[in-house]
Formats: sequence, structure tokens, C-alpha cells
Amino acid sequence: MTPTSALLSCAGRPVGRYTYLPAPEGRPYFHPVTTLAGVPVTEEHPADHLHHLGTSVAVPDVAGHNFWGGRTFVRDQGPTALDNHGVQRHLGWKLRDPDGFVEELSWEADHTELLREHRTVAAAELSDTAWALDFSFSLTNRGTDDLSIGSPATNGRPGAGYGGFFWRAPKEPAVPAVFSGFGDGEEAVHGRVADWVAMAGDGWTLVFAGATDETRRDPWFVRTTQYPGVGSSLAAAERLPVPAGATVVRRVVTVIADGRLDRATAAAYVRRAVTA
Repeated sequence: MTPTSALLSCAGRPVGRYTYLPAPEGRPYFHPVTTLAGVPVTEEHPADHLHHLGTSVAVPDVAGHNFWGGRTFVRDQGPTALDNHGVQRHLGWKLRDPDGFVEELSWEADHTELLREHRTVAAAELSDTAWALDFSFSLTNRGTDDLSIGSPATNGRPGAGYGGFFWRAPKEPAVPAVFSGFGDGEEAVHGRVADWVAMAGDGWTLVFAGATDETRRDPWFVRTTQYPGVGSSLAAAERLPVPAGATVVRRVVTVIADGRLDRATAAAYVRRAVTA
């Protein structure tokens, strides 16, 4: 393990590596994340989107600054390469154990702190074939000016309300299955509010669940055909205001299971993971 990474363990097995590169490299992220049997369920710098980094908190528009990576969507212009990228700088650990950590980060752009983040991550065993990644983050505007969080959707690109907790899954020869408690397929679950959303690939299933009232109100951003990814949208249709002194809190619990789960089993794991 290097000074810029932390290993996450569950049930006595390594299940994830967390990397926090020094500024100005972008943002901390988990990769690889694996099932208990060792099947990888994240992807880093894939050819289709080089800025996708495993499991992270990525936001394309914080007061006009890009904390997602890649190009920025500009209204009436489209995706545009801009010199507007921010960085999530690792400040230090409040707690660091094999099964989780508490971290402080500074979201900075143009040498100015826009947001201060308090991040808490914990791993919990659910069964011999499944574990849960409990990921929460609090974003506080410690400045004197109000700001807001946006997305390509709020900037004029319909259906592209991504930004927040985001999980880039591995691209495989077959398109992964995706489903929720009420529907199957990308069109049925993308942009919808649901207690949970599941994505299943070759030998693995991920089940994402909002674990607070605010998180459960965020629509899910889901991609399967273009690339496999799931996220919880902070600004799906309207910009999210963060007044001076205010804090935005979100918590997503992800079940990481070996094999392909059916709807009933996915729902049962979610109930257990969120209340654990």
C-alpha cells in the first residue's frame, strides 16, 4: 500500500482500494472494488470515458466548475473542452480502519475552496456471497457567497442529470441487466425515483439504495448500452442550491453480490444493508 491509497476489507478479505491522488489529479475514488469471491465490479479510465473513475463522488457543475472530468456541457453549444476543472483535495483522515474510514476533503477551483466535504465509508458483510459499501458525504459551503450544483440537464441537455455518487461498472461483451422494484431495462429506471436500482453482469450484481429521505428523492442516472454506470442525481432537473453555511448530505448503500440476484433477493439485501 502506498501513502496515497487505503485498502478496504470485509469478512477478512480485501474488497476495495481507495486512491486519493495529490492535487491537481481530480478526485479520490475506489478501484478496484470486488465481490467477496474476487470478481471486479468497477472500471478505471475506460476507453469510452477516460474520466470515469470506479466509485466516486463526481459533479459536473459546482458554481460553473467541473468536478466530473472530461468536457463541460455548455448551453446552445454542447460538450466543450474548458479550463474549468476543480479538484477534490484529500485533507486527512478522522478515522481509518480496515473496514472503513472518515475523511475530510476540500473541493477547490482557481485556488478557492467551494465546498468542504466530510466523507464516511464502511464495509459490512451481509452473507457468504454479499457485502455492502455504505458511502455518505456531506458538502458544506463554508464561504460567504451562495452557490449551486448543476448538471448537463440543468444546462440544456435532456436526460443527462448526472452528478453525485457515481459507480462505473466494468464493460463486458454483453450489456448488463438493470432493474428496480417496478421495472426492467434502462428506459424503465433511468431518471426515475426508486428505493433501489440493481445492475447485474457476468457473475456479479450491484444493488444501489438511497439511505436517507433526501437521497431517496434523487432520481437515478442509469446507463447500460453506451456504458455500464449508475449514479444518484443531485441536480436531475433543477440546480441544487447550497447557500452560504448550508450543508448537502447524501448516503448511498451499495450491495455487492456474487452471482445474478433476482428482484426479491435484491430487495431483501437492501432491507438488511440499509438497516444494518
